[in-house]
Amino acid sequence: MDTTAVPATDTRAAEPDSSSQALTGCAAAGLALLLPIVFVAWFLVLAGERGSRCLTYGEGCSPVPGDVLWAVFYVALGCGIVALTWPRAQWKPARLGVVVVQWAAQLLLAVLILIGA
Repeated sequence: MDTTAVPATDTRAAEPDSSSQALTGCAAAGLALLLPIVFVAWFLVLAGERGSRCLTYGEGCSPVPGDVLWAVFYVALGCGIVALTWPRAQWKPARLGVVVVQWAAQLLLAVLILIGA
């Protein structure tokens, strides 16, 4: 008879919970949709009369500076990368905040691009 006791392991600690998986999915979806959102917004701007006039003659261009657009783009990209690489078991509320900032930055970027339409 073997008298050595095998310690019971908690299998729940190794498995990520559904909220962590949802955050990972939202962050991944945001990163996957970042460039399509930007391309569609620019297409809509350039398809309009004001956007095509800006492209052709340099008149009536967007009042939003390009540096602001790039800054918001990099904030969305950085937050998405941080949310994906963040350890899933630590600081879940902070990770949720990063995903919310990521999506807010993406939507803000689309709105800022569409302001030029």
